[in-house]
Amino acid sequence: MTEEKKITVEFAPGAFDGFDGTQEELDEIVAEITRMAESGELAERSREIDLDNLSEEELEILENIDIDTERKLQ
Repeated sequence: MTEEKKITVEFAPGAFDGFDGTQEELDEIVAEITRMAESGELAERSREIDLDNLSEEELEILENIDIDTERKLQ
């Protein structure tokens, strides 16, 4: 039997700079993502995407992500 690798969640510095909700709402989102990772639900609900063959929905999501290519994880 193979052992599943536990998913850990790390948020890049500034990952939520564009978030316009309250601190309480942000805390709830982070807690929910962390809970989903710990329970395995995040892995179960995830799906692989082919960057060379994106759907219209995936393209729209990527267009709405503000990525700072100069930002480096520490």
